[in-house]
Amino acid sequence: MSTLLPLTPDELLTTTRAVRKRLDLDRPVPVEIVLEALEVGLQAPSGSNKQHWHWIVLTDPEVKGKVAEFYRRSHLAYSAQRGEQTGTAARVAASSDHLREVLADVPVLVIGALEVGTLPEGNQAGVWGSLLPAAWNFALALRARGLGTTWTTLHLPYEREVAEVLGIPEGVRQGVLLPVAYTIGTDFKPGPRADLDRVVHLNGW
Repeated sequence: MSTLLPLTPDELLTTTRAVRKRLDLDRPVPVEIVLEALEVGLQAPSGSNKQHWHWIVLTDPEVKGKVAEFYRRSHLAYSAQRGEQTGTAARVAASSDHLREVLADVPVLVIGALEVGTLPEGNQAGVWGSLLPAAWNFALALRARGLGTTWTTLHLPYEREVAEVLGIPEGVRQGVLLPVAYTIGTDFKPGPRADLDRVVHLNGW
């Protein structure tokens, strides 16, 4: 079992950040560490405890390159529409642009997917609520082991093409792409958040 960082539960929860520029592209990531973190992640709840998730772990440079190219195409279209950014938004945009350029070089890419068949009309919270907790648990488990990731779905406009590259069967829908690497340093801090008074509503809006 890998060595864990000395973090309290609250420290782990508040310092697991979206990591893009601080992903270490040069340090290999043993697939065993990824599987260990996934094993922790899969303790998350899923609807009716069906656990109908799948995790595609990519380490082959050629395969990662193909997925990264679809991500790049989608990201370029996305970034062309976002307009001028300032402050925090500009920093996030620059970080996102950086990930686009280096995604193929990230040691491991993990795609989380669900057996869902046809997605329902309208609100899909009941579907993706069976995947997102496990993916977040995975991110927490990575952080505890000195690795990082970031949540992204920008490859999904090319979901069908990525499925063809990876041999993902019909009826399995992708929900998230998680680039995984050791982090450059582990000194992450809590991020700024809105005051509770602005976002919490007691007994109604």
